[in-house]
Amino acid sequence: MIIPSVEQLDLTLEEWMQNPPDGTEWADGKVIVKHPVEFVNGEVVGKPGMTAKTRRIQARLVRYWGIYMDSSGQGGEVYVEVTCQTMKKGRIPDVSYITPELLAEVGEFSVLPQSFPLLAEIVSPSDFADDVFAKAQEYLESGCLEVWLLFPKSSWVLVITKSQVVLFKPGEVATTQVVLAGFRVAVDELMA
Repeated sequence: MIIPSVEQLDLTLEEWMQNPPDGTEWADGKVIVKHPVEFVNGEVVGKPGMTAKTRRIQARLVRYWGIYMDSSGQGGEVYVEVTCQTMKKGRIPDVSYITPELLAEVGEFSVLPQSFPLLAEIVSPSDFADDVFAKAQEYLESGCLEVWLLFPKSSWVLVITKSQVVLFKPGEVATTQVVLAGFRVAVDELMA
């Protein structure tokens, strides 16, 4: 884990967007380390964030969205932990998909100037429910059309759009609702 220096944490949103320090987001007027750390006996120690299981789920979703995007001919790009701007905040979704139309509009970017149209957050053991749902709402208010929240412990997939919330449980098949039309994946296969 790369720990940003104190100087790297004292940035305006505009400065942060030019070159975001690894593992950080920008919110509420300051840089936030995405996976919190704490000091124990004078040493920096990572708090629980992405586990091996959550990273595995992340990798599977990237692969499944990417394969489907190509095989369906819908095009676009799938990313892992790429920064986007939301309502004067900088966020790093765990997995995101950008449509070919939006990609043509924005071109090459370091920070997408809005939310990705489709994105996923894999809920880590250290995440608070209120924070996860507030972040999903923030994404939707900033150009996102569909948010997937993946809960590894319960193996639930919650798909949220501006008009609906759909819960997919083990034994069911999760489907996109608005973006990447027709995508389907067995919850058990994704969350295994």
